[in-house]
Amino acid sequence: MTITIPRRRFITLFGSAAVSWPSAVGAQQKKLSRIGALVLGNADGELFRLELTEGLRSSGYIEGQNVLLEFRSAEGKLERLPELAAELVALKVDVIVAVYTPCAFAAQRATRQIPIVILAGNPIETGLVSSLARPGGNITGISLVAAELHGKCVELFRDMLPTLSRS
Repeated sequence: MTITIPRRRFITLFGSAAVSWPSAVGAQQKKLSRIGALVLGNADGELFRLELTEGLRSSGYIEGQNVLLEFRSAEGKLERLPELAAELVALKVDVIVAVYTPCAFAAQRATRQIPIVILAGNPIETGLVSSLARPGGNITGISLVAAELHGKCVELFRDMLPTLSRS
């Protein structure tokens, strides 16, 4: 069974988790929360920034008032990710949001102390976490494993409806 969440609601939930996780682990302070975001390319980075900002706003977090966003884009160049992840660590962000698996690996290599919220493919298969139920370490987030299951869904439909054909 797949649960479908509208993209905007998903980003709101994702942003809320990124902001609230440091508080939940005892990092409650009067300063502005600082979120570092690490993305692979410009197109996905701009869209993610816009939706994250809107999602945070709907949860009461206003950029510049009670939260700061530090975005870093590798502009499609994988080799830049370690440097950008190190920049976010040097800025002492409260949490790093890593969009997609290469960014998650770069963030994981850059820090074991700062919480990392990932949006990535199969984090178990890639070795990012040991289990979805208990990821361990400083990583949590959302797995895109469902994307890998689409082929299986088509196969199941074909098995359930053998007379179905393309027109």
